[in-house]
Formats: sequence, C-alpha cells, structure tokens
Amino acid sequence: INRTLLSHQSFARMMNCIDRLLLFFCLVCRLNSFFIRQASSKYSSSLYMISLGGGELPRDVKEAVSQCRTSVQNALQNRMSRMDIEMPVGAKFGVEKISKGKKIGGDEDDNTPTREDLDRSDRELARIFVDMFQPLGGDHISVIFNEDNLSQQALKRWKGDSSATCKIMSTGRRGRAKEKKKKKKAMGFAAKLEDEVSDEDSPRGAFQLPDGTEVALFVAPGPNELIVIEKLCKEVGMETLVVLLNARLSKIDNFGTNSANTLFTKEFEPVFHLRAAPQEVAPDCLLHRSYPGGWSLARKPKVGQPKVILSQAEIPTLEECVAAYESMELGNIEKGVETVIDNISGWFR
Repeated sequence: INRTLLSHQSFARMMNCIDRLLLFFCLVCRLNSFFIRQASSKYSSSLYMISLGGGELPRDVKEAVSQCRTSVQNALQNRMSRMDIEMPVGAKFGVEKISKGKKIGGDEDDNTPTREDLDRSDRELARIFVDMFQPLGGDHISVIFNEDNLSQQALKRWKGDSSATCKIMSTGRRGRAKEKKKKKKAMGFAAKLEDEVSDEDSPRGAFQLPDGTEVALFVAPGPNELIVIEKLCKEVGMETLVVLLNARLSKIDNFGTNSANTLFTKEFEPVFHLRAAPQEVAPDCLLHRSYPGGWSLARKPKVGQPKVILSQAEIPTLEECVAAYESMELGNIEKGVETVIDNISGWFR
C-alpha cells in the first residue's frame, strides 16, 4: 500500500511540474522577441521556408529556434520530460556579441569552426533555452556543462542578465588545458558507471542536481556525462524535465547497457533535430525533424532552394538514405563544387 501511495505521489508531482511548464509556455512567445532583440542581422537574412507536406524546413537560425520552441511546447503538451535537441555543428545563433574584427572560424579560406566556435554555439543554444524557461524562475533551472572552464565562461557572460537567471555548474571535469592525464585500469561498464558517478577524486563528490531543479539542461554531454545523466534520470524520476542540447547521440554506437540504450534511444525524444545526415552515404545532406512531425532528408545546393529527397515518419536508416541519395538528380552546376561545411553553414546564412 505504501509503495502504491508513493507511486501515486510521484506521478502527481510529475504532472504538477509538467502542468507548470505548459502554463508558462502559453507566454513563451517572448522567445521570438528575444531573438529579434539579440540576433545579428548578419545571421537573419534569407527568410524563406519550403513546405514538407507535414512540416516546414527552417532556412535560417531565427526560424529554426522558433520551430524548436514550438516543438518543445508540443512535447510538453504530450507530457514528455526527456527531450533531445540538436542543431548544426557550430551554428551561429548571434546571441553573444563578437568583437569587431574578430573572425569566426579557422583560416580565411576555411569555414571549419574552431573549438571556440563550437563552445560558443553550444553556450548560445543553452542561453536560448534558459530564456525559454525563465518564467519558472532561475532557482528551478540548472544548466550543466561538461567542464569547469565552460561553466565559468557562461557565468561570466550571463552575469547581470535578468533573462539568464539560472544555476550554472559542471559535472566536475576540469578544462582541457588543465586536465591531468591519469592512467586508469580497464573496467567493465558497471564499474565505470560506479567510478564516474562516485568521483572519489573530486572534492565535490558525486554530481547532483540542486534541490528544486525542475528543468535540467545538459550542454553537449559526452559519453562520460551520459553515464551521469542515466543515474540522475533514475534519481529524479519523470517529474524533472531533462533536456540534452547537442548530445550527438547518433554518433554513439554503444551505450554500454540495455537500460542506457533504452534511455537514450527510446525514452529521450528527438524533439527538434537539424543535423548532418550520415555523410558516408548521403554527402552534403541534413536530417530534420520537428516534433510531432516526421523526418526529412534534405540537401541545400550552392544555388537554389533546399531539396527534400526523403520524407517519412521514422528516422531514415542508412539504407534509406543511400536509396534516396542515389535517386536524387543533381544539376551540373551542383556537382563537385560543395563541401559538407559549405552546405551545412549555408542553411543559417
């Protein structure tokens, strides 16, 4: 009887939390004004979209974020509390001001984003989500970075911004430059899980979410962070909204255990994805999904509008991507003149 009562109480808490999220989302249209206020006009040109039948393909960063917001709202209405969000690698959201004369990217003739660009992109996406959930109150929003130096950068950049009130932390890893290499003995996944979550070498001990956290935003978590997230999801239950930002789960072949595989491939819903398709079978193509719509495989040529070459309810398999790409007809002007970096960065110009 006690176990049943606790189960009912936990479910009631979860429903209360999600109802609160739904209530404030009625006012979340302020996110659009946030982008108009913050985004650089350099990244908000070419405002047009193309129809996908069941959904729309965003053509710039403002449309992508607006569509992402709507997708999150739809997911909350369906009582989802495990969400996966993915944007193009190094996407320029225009949230942070960049000093004049400072170039984004590598060499002048190279569009490849630097490590700094990637960190900025992830941080800007996190900043957007903090603003999105701000009506809950900053004490109920936790933003978790992988490394101490990344959380310190966010603290510095968001300091004094009333629309960025939240609890900023890291899972305990030190910055790349300060990280000491330690030789670890080989261990199985269960032992590795225990080692990661206990973190005996850290003076802070095992990572825990602050009390009162209703929304946990994990920024670009890697395999080590996913181990921590799996443990936390079990601890906090479904009453806490957990959002993965640019986790790149499709790049992970083995999650270690059946329970972890189920959590990250079944329970975490791909609420909004705009990312590179498997380049080995569909070069220069992107995958797009906006919940509750289906998936689309699309390619943006150097000249002209994006071309949707496959649209279906489930995420395309490698075989389906191959078939769609091979059946695509390319104009002579498109052949051999693009790289994947050119193609992906072109979506947000």
